[in-house]
Amino acid sequence: MAVRGFSFRGPNSSSGMGVAEDCRPTFLELQGKRAHRYIIFKIDEKKREIVVEKTGEPTEDYEHFIAALPENDCRYAIFDFDFMSADNVPKSKIFFIAWSPSTARVRPRMLYATSKETFKRVLDGFHYEIQATDPAEMDLEVLRERAH
Repeated sequence: MAVRGFSFRGPNSSSGMGVAEDCRPTFLELQGKRAHRYIIFKIDEKKREIVVEKTGEPTEDYEHFIAALPENDCRYAIFDFDFMSADNVPKSKIFFIAWSPSTARVRPRMLYATSKETFKRVLDGFHYEIQATDPAEMDLEVLRERAH
């Protein structure tokens, strides 16, 4: 299966990492059906592809999402952020978060950095992107500021 010329299983030219077939459908479940609050993706070096590691139930909150991210390893994540607009209307914005903590090893940081653009094109449909090396860079207040 391909999206705009990208092979899901095949490696991309810059990092050699492919994208597992369930990544886009899982994202579409969050985007269209709101079946998940968040999705965490990881690079599986043995399979040489990006895979879905975990999904959060729609009832889970931001604290659950942050707790699900590893403290010392990189991940990609999608978070569906609900908020009230200035005119008191419920809204939702989807964030792509590239979590690359400064405490992570160099190899994973390089793999995630070189695979990010291709992976973002496969997902295609989020509103905002956050690159975080420290938890403060993806604090809930940061999402609120970006969403408004």
